[in-house]
Amino acid sequence: MRGTSRASLAAAEERWEPVLDAAGAQSSELGEQLFALVDALDSSGSLRRTLADPSIDGDAKAGLVGRLLAAADPRVVEAAQGLVRSRWSADADLTDAAEHLAFHAVLATAEVDGSLARVEEELFRFSRALAGQREVRRTLFDTTVPAAARAKLVEDILAGRTSPVTATLAKRLAAAPRGRRYVPALGHLSDLIAARRQREVATVSTATPLTDAQRDRLVEILERAYGHVVQLNVVLDPNVLGGLRVQVGPQVVDATVLARLADARRRLAS
Repeated sequence: MRGTSRASLAAAEERWEPVLDAAGAQSSELGEQLFALVDALDSSGSLRRTLADPSIDGDAKAGLVGRLLAAADPRVVEAAQGLVRSRWSADADLTDAAEHLAFHAVLATAEVDGSLARVEEELFRFSRALAGQREVRRTLFDTTVPAAARAKLVEDILAGRTSPVTATLAKRLAAAPRGRRYVPALGHLSDLIAARRQREVATVSTATPLTDAQRDRLVEILERAYGHVVQLNVVLDPNVLGGLRVQVGPQVVDATVLARLADARRRLAS
């Protein structure tokens, strides 16, 4: 998102979080209703363009959304009306913002019952399990396969072994990929969880396992570098050049190139 959209999304988040705090365990229901709005916007370009058009009066757009969501929870209607009254750099940003709020609503449920860390771990493990399943990943991205079938595939793979929130989010990404490949979409959810937990997620690919002491040292170095608490996810990959590769959000840090992690390698070897 560009500047205008980022500012609108930040304002929407600021309005939405107190609603989720008050909703508690009901937050997931609000998220599901927002997902329905996302689906409506994705399925109708004319609706999306109308609701994101800055030349159309905000109250008129809010009225349209109110009619569209007549059966929805008033809190969802109010959030959606706030979105359409805001300004967006591109009409797709409006849909992305609605989905963003929906994801946070579902994650807020896990926050209430204390399972957010578990959800984060389960999503990471699921993404790693899919790494060697090329045909499964292709199916989950194939929009010629019915959405319900893609969601059922994920449900069958998880087989009830995860928390309800993990299952809800994993099936949602399969049913509505929105142009994203499945494993990167899981990574995006991990980033959202990290934001809720006020920590960065660092995925470390290493040719050899890290000892507990090495993990602790690397976490310390990354936390100093990024100024946040860091959640370290370690992936063994014998093909990693130089023995260590770190990705924090979109930023890839190669220990063989950057001086900051060159120092980390020296410390890890000590």
